[in-house]
Amino acid sequence: MKIFSILCSLFFALAAAAAETPYSETADAKLDLKQALAQAVTNNTPIIVVFGANWCPDCQALAHALKTGASAPLLAHDFKIVKVSVGNFDKNLDLANAYGVPLKKGIPAVVILATNNAVLYVTRAGELADAKKMGDAGIYDFFKRVTASPALKK
Repeated sequence: MKIFSILCSLFFALAAAAAETPYSETADAKLDLKQALAQAVTNNTPIIVVFGANWCPDCQALAHALKTGASAPLLAHDFKIVKVSVGNFDKNLDLANAYGVPLKKGIPAVVILATNNAVLYVTRAGELADAKKMGDAGIYDFFKRVTASPALKK
């Protein structure tokens, strides 16, 4: 009975950890992006594509900030956010390359797309690669500055 209890605890711990991972390892990123673009046209909402990985502390910090931090209401109202896993730099690299996202500069990396799939902004110099150090306030300041661009206004 004790082994069963230990196995159940382990199962629930693993399930909780999997539920907290912001970058789906099994998602079809191209399909997710295609669906987001279709919604973007209907809603006239630009898309923020976040390239990251679950093993990356800076990616975790950015995901947390986008979900519950000061940046969350700023972005949730005016943007659709799509998270794309890069795995161990062995997944979705073609998608990052297609949008000119230089992953070698660090992750998380971001591209902002217009409703017609045109690139409006790219983190070209690893601007969010220190997201953990930037903290919630720094991430908020970054997105406030980037999204203030006239090209990103509806």
